[in-house]
Amino acid sequence: MMARRSQGLSERHRKILDFLTRFQEENGYSPSIREIGDSINVKSTSLVDYYLNQLEQMGFISRDNRVSRSIRVLEPAERLLNRAVNTVRQAGRQLDDIIPIPVLGRIVASEPIPVPPSDLAYFDPDYSVEIARSLLPTRERPEDLFALEVQGDSMIDAMVNDGDTVILRRAQEANNGDMVAVWLDDRDETTLKYFYKEKDRVRLQPANPTMGPIYVENPASLRIMGKVVMVIRQVKSVAA
Repeated sequence: MMARRSQGLSERHRKILDFLTRFQEENGYSPSIREIGDSINVKSTSLVDYYLNQLEQMGFISRDNRVSRSIRVLEPAERLLNRAVNTVRQAGRQLDDIIPIPVLGRIVASEPIPVPPSDLAYFDPDYSVEIARSLLPTRERPEDLFALEVQGDSMIDAMVNDGDTVILRRAQEANNGDMVAVWLDDRDETTLKYFYKEKDRVRLQPANPTMGPIYVENPASLRIMGKVVMVIRQVKSVAA
C-alpha cells in the first residue's frame, strides 16, 4: 500500500521527505516547521503543517503534535525491502571473499632442528586457514599461497611469535631483507629467517637480539620454499 502511495507524492512532498531524512541524519533530531518551510521556499507554517499532515496520513512520517521537533520519518516498504536485498548481497560478497589457504606443516623460528618426515603427518591434508581476500596484498594469487605454523621465537622482533601462522608465497629466489622459509639440504633442517646474500655465502638473520645469524657457506645447499606475505597472530586467552 505504501509503495503504491509513494508514486502519487508531489515534488514538494518528496522535497520535504528528503529534507527531513538529511536533517535527522546530520543532527539526530527533527527540524522545526519553519526550517522545513525554508527548505521548500514556503513561508506559511500552516501550509507546511498541511503537507506534513498529508505525509502522516499516507504513512511516511509520524509525529506528536504536543511535542516540538517530534517528526519521525517512516521508511517506505520498498526501501526496507531494498535494504534487506542489499544486505543479503553484501553477505554473499563477503563469503566469496573468504579463501582457504592450506597449512602444509610447521616451520622452526629458532635454531634450525631436524624435521622428521612424520612431522607433516600431524596436519590433515584438508587443514587450512581462512583469510579474507581483501587482507592479502592485491598482487598475491591464492593458488600460490600456503601456510606454516611457527615454532620458536627467533623472529619475535618481526612480530612473529611461537604458535603464530605465517602465510607464504611459493618462491625459489629472494631479495635481501625478505623473510623466507628455507630448507637446508645438507642438514635436512628448516628455518624461518630474514634472507641476506653476501659474497660467497648466505646469512639467515633472526629478529631476536639474543640470537646470532646462521651462515650458510654453501648457498647451493639452501632451498628457498617461500616468502612471508602475512602473519596470523595466535590469540592467547588470559586467565581470570
